[in-house]
Formats: sequence, structure tokens, C-alpha cells
Amino acid sequence: MIRVKICGITNLEDALGAVEAGADALGFVFYEKSPRYITPQRAREIADVLPPFVERVGLFVNVSAEEVNEICKEARMGIAQIHFEASDAFYDALDVKHLKVVRARKPEDLHLHKKEYRIVDAFVESYGGEGKRVDPSWFEGVDCSKIILAGGLNSENVHEILHLPFFALDLSSGVEKKKGKKDKMKMQNFIKAVKNGKI
Repeated sequence: MIRVKICGITNLEDALGAVEAGADALGFVFYEKSPRYITPQRAREIADVLPPFVERVGLFVNVSAEEVNEICKEARMGIAQIHFEASDAFYDALDVKHLKVVRARKPEDLHLHKKEYRIVDAFVESYGGEGKRVDPSWFEGVDCSKIILAGGLNSENVHEILHLPFFALDLSSGVEKKKGKKDKMKMQNFIKAVKNGKI
């Protein structure tokens, strides 16, 4: 069963709507330049009322390991999503589980960090959330079992990649009314399409 992460949660209504729709994980963006930015305090208020077994993932761009540790503790994040190139020393200094993000420019990039669970997203200058897709043909013949696919997914196109055994799918703009505000029906339709193979 492919898991689903809804990223860019900015308010409690959207968080609970995503959980009700069947999301396995919620993503919170701690990158101030993003229209989906949320403060650690507000994220914690949401995290505190989420039901058990829903993973909380914090997204970070160009910060220190100390900042990641501090924010994840304050906001009660279970996983840190590292959306930038970082050193081994950075990862060694983290106190929380982490996911590396591969911002794929070419098919060969899919093999980066291939021994780890990682997010594969289409390269965009703004660090995601622009609805750009990775070419599905790049994944043919690739071991997808540790890949969390992100970028440009929605209920209309997800059927194109459901035959590939991804660990999870990660989306934000594909289930929004506008940047930072989710559409409950879009979330339900997407997760239904993934979990049941139909809309």
C-alpha cells in the first residue's frame, strides 16, 4: 500500500481534513520564504491534537542542524525533511530522524542516496511547491521501494505512476485551493485514487 503525505499544512482545519481523508503523514514548512510557512508554535498547536500514528514532518531549507533540532523539538516533529544539500556532519548532528530530498534534474539523480528512504522531487529554484513533475519514464526499471515521490501530483495524473512501487507519495499544490489552503475534496479524491486505485 502506497502511503500519502500531505505537505504545506498551515492550519488545523486542513490538518484534520487531511487525516480524515486518510493521509499517513502531514508536512509543515519551516522555510520563511514559502507561502506555506508556519511558525513552530502554530505547528505544535496542530501537532498536539493530531491522532496517533499520523507522522509529523518538518521541512527545512538552508538552516543549521541546531535550528532543525530546536524547531523539531518545539513543534513536535517526528521527522526532519532536509530540502538542501547538507554535509555528513550536519546529518550526524541531528537529534531527529531525517529524510534527504533529491531535487532531480536528470534520470541519474534518482540513484542518489539510493540506500536510504528519500524524497525525489522535480528541481525548481523555489524548493518545491510549484507543481512541477519528475518525468514518470525516469522511474521505469528503478528500485522505487525507498522513494517518496513529490512534485506535481494530483488525482488526475496519479494513475500514471501507481504501477510503480513507491514507498509513498508527497503532494502539496495538487490538493490546494490556493497556496497555503487545502481543498478537502481534492485531498479525498487523491487519497482515494491512491488507496483504492480509483476516484
